Amino acid sequence: MKTAVFSARRYDKTMLANANQEGHELRFIEDRLTPATAVLATGCEAVCVFVNDSVDAEVLALLAAQGTRLVATRSTGYNHIDAAAAEQHGIAVVRVTDYSPHSVAEFAVGLLLAVNRKIARASVRTREGNFDLDGLMGFDLHGKTVGVIGTGKIGTIFARIMSGFGCTVVGHDKFHNPAFEALGGRYIGIDELLECSDVVSLHCPLTEETHHIVNADSLARAKRGSILVNTSRGGLVDTEATIGALKTGQLGGLAIDVYEQEASLFFQDLSSTIITDDVIQRLVSFPNVIVTGHQAFFTVEAIGQIMRTTIESITALERGEPLRDRVPRA
Repeated sequence: MKTAVFSARRYDKTMLANANQEGHELRFIEDRLTPATAVLATGCEAVCVFVNDSVDAEVLALLAAQGTRLVATRSTGYNHIDAAAAEQHGIAVVRVTDYSPHSVAEFAVGLLLAVNRKIARASVRTREGNFDLDGLMGFDLHGKTVGVIGTGKIGTIFARIMSGFGCTVVGHDKFHNPAFEALGGRYIGIDELLECSDVVSLHCPLTEETHHIVNADSLARAKRGSILVNTSRGGLVDTEATIGALKTGQLGGLAIDVYEQEASLFFQDLSSTIITDDVIQRLVSFPNVIVTGHQAFFTVEAIGQIMRTTIESITALERGEPLRDRVPRA
């Protein structure tokens, strides 16, 4: 089946091609999917996208007119896709419901350690011959309280790791996970979680309900000097409010792998250009902030599963079989 693969990087091309045992005709396109680039999918029954592609009503109308019947996102989240518009145009939407949750959970722990123990700053210093320890002091995680917002597979694995550090783990989620409770996690209200947690890690999907779940009000209620980690979706965090909390010391550290305006920045090399996003420039200027470019999922195991699942969905459409990973109809 002819498939247009947008936002295709070198690793996408290699690993998706390796997974393509069915011999689908893959058209790799480095550009993001937008109204201007949708024409590149002409003649393709399937379109494969990623988190920063724009799959809104306008784009879906263009794809439908060109014969597209399937949109397959190489991600679990699908907030970048207008599922209602897709249904109206008769386009099925599938996602990757299950890939290595360890990849993101482990990366979240790495970000926490890096920002708490100033690992990135220390590395830069030693490269320049500066072995002074002044300004590099962190705190023991042992005995601290870690709040987990979103206790699905990833959040629960993160909580398990933090329990291994000797932390007290509390969680907030409208759906209680027995696996989280089995490892000693205790569910509490979000206000109480913010007030008592030395570390808060976000592992929930981006919805209307969770948009800017971290905002000026919630940051004001948070324990002073706590660290915020976000490896989920950038829109969960009000970035301007977070900058304000960093300035006053209300927030002691920030480690993010996602950013609410990341679409124009992430997954490309901008090192030789002038970045006009003043907000991200302000963020990276703080010594207690670490920003990475949406790489928490980026392991051999996770990418391999993502590509296999994507190919399986395309094959199922071609054969007229049920789409196992179909996004719920709007």
